[in-house]
Amino acid sequence: MRTQIDRNEHNIRIDIGVCTYRRTELEQTLRSLGAIAVPEGATIRIIVADNDEVPSAEGRVNALRASVPHEIVYVHCPSSNISIARNACLDNATGDFLAFIDDDETAGENWIVRLIETAEATEADVVLGPVKAVYDKDAPGWMRRGDFHSTFPVWVGDRIVTGYTCNALLRLAAPSLAGRRFNLALGRSGGEDTEYFTHMHRMGGKIGYAPGAWVEEPVPAKRAAFSWLAKRKFRFGQTHGRLIEAGSGLAGKIRQLALASAKGGYCAIAATAFLFSPVRRNQYILRASLHAGVVIGLLGVREIEQYGAAEARSS
Repeated sequence: MRTQIDRNEHNIRIDIGVCTYRRTELEQTLRSLGAIAVPEGATIRIIVADNDEVPSAEGRVNALRASVPHEIVYVHCPSSNISIARNACLDNATGDFLAFIDDDETAGENWIVRLIETAEATEADVVLGPVKAVYDKDAPGWMRRGDFHSTFPVWVGDRIVTGYTCNALLRLAAPSLAGRRFNLALGRSGGEDTEYFTHMHRMGGKIGYAPGAWVEEPVPAKRAAFSWLAKRKFRFGQTHGRLIEAGSGLAGKIRQLALASAKGGYCAIAATAFLFSPVRRNQYILRASLHAGVVIGLLGVREIEQYGAAEARSS
């Protein structure tokens, strides 16, 4: 049975979790949250979970308290493991809903309004919104034309079966989310959010989509590279393969290995057919990288380390 919020009983309380790790863009994120429209009868509270070894974001947060018209709770939760920070947001959330936004994103004015509207209209346990990539003028033309960094839900038929935390709203009283945590073993590789939402969906949780709940994310130079995209797609595939492997026997694993290998081979061949069309060619190469990751994940190889300290070292 789905848990609904009775507006006649009390105001809706919405916590917004922002996990941060040494990003100066956090200031723009918090300023954008200070400017969002607030749903009627709702109160907003912001939780900043600082994942650095030292409380490096505390001063930046404190300097913004006077200009952001919402309560801000600062939590220092070291170190360099995004799952620790996400779980800190869960631990400190006291509202009816918990929204997640990344520390380099900015929220549109009606962001939280659209998420709440969809949650109430669909009775979904989780609502996802789109993330619009904002490219620098120096980003490759094929990358800007193909919009390779924006994030949207992946539909399987008429359902969304997994999600992401760069733009999401969680109904905290939902049975499918009760006691659920982000996996610490995936906190440096990424994929902890995919696993989290995949398991909640398998427990009967419903995932909705609010297409008007936009957030924007700038694409820094180090991510505006084909190599970064290929590495990310490969890691996505690893996570997907591991989740498939965990739910299938030997025969199912062999079938999935054959399917992923065939898909990867097809994408590699298709890429050659679009050799002189950079957008289509790179789309197929990246899909081949994804399927290669699925094969590796099915074989039990753990995800590559990509975020937190690893990302800081590469910058």
